[in-house]
Amino acid sequence: MTKTLQAFLDTGIEKIPSLIYAIIFFLIGLIIAKICRRAVSKVLKKYTSGKGFTNFIVYGVYISIIVVSTLNSLEMIGIKTTSVVTVVGAAGVSIGLAFKEVLSNLASGFLILFFQPFKIGDYIQTSDTNVEGTVHDIQIFSTILKTVDNKTIIIPNFQITSNNIINYTNQNIRRIDFSFTVDYNTNIGVLKGIVEEIFEKDSRVLSDPKPLIGINSMGNNSMEFVSKPWVKTEDYWDAYYDLMEEIKKKFDENYIVLPQVNVVIKGK
Repeated sequence: MTKTLQAFLDTGIEKIPSLIYAIIFFLIGLIIAKICRRAVSKVLKKYTSGKGFTNFIVYGVYISIIVVSTLNSLEMIGIKTTSVVTVVGAAGVSIGLAFKEVLSNLASGFLILFFQPFKIGDYIQTSDTNVEGTVHDIQIFSTILKTVDNKTIIIPNFQITSNNIINYTNQNIRRIDFSFTVDYNTNIGVLKGIVEEIFEKDSRVLSDPKPLIGINSMGNNSMEFVSKPWVKTEDYWDAYYDLMEEIKKKFDENYIVLPQVNVVIKGK
């Protein structure tokens, strides 16, 4: 036992210089990784607009350099990295099963960054989680949304790519859909003239495509009148509220009657 201990100590003393060199090499590799991360980040931010894609590449370079530095450091102290790689490869199946969701989110993050169904600044809605908001950041494992009331929603990427995505701001223009229920005695010509005049006076309403105005359906006691103007996407909500308010004023001035809705509350 004494001989074994002495042999172990002798071997350890012999390995001290190699261990010091390995630590120094690893630390240098860590410094290089940080320098490269900053440099790559600066270059990509200058020539690309996708923050999520930039983060993906930057951290990919950073982790790759650290892995290479670690493997070389292990080689310097006599540990065969081929054995380490073999063990990791053999455990790959178990690791894959244990981190199935993590790997799914990683793959989904790559798909989002590559195919770009949406980008930072877009307003989206997911069908599965039924949440919506402005895309604040696209990370490797999750996407961060900001709601209109300034809440932060973090959605795993797999939940986004495995379901339908509604991107409200992907197109340059959007259609506003107004629907009014009017009395049967309403003069349709006057009604259409009022709405057309409002749309013509508002510079945000586009002439091409032409607004759609007319009767959508007729019920037993009333008619459904629709008006559907097109506006630029960035003007959508401001135009929506302003036009709605102006339509209400003009309806009142021209005595356009909206049928009263009778609400019946049933008791037990």
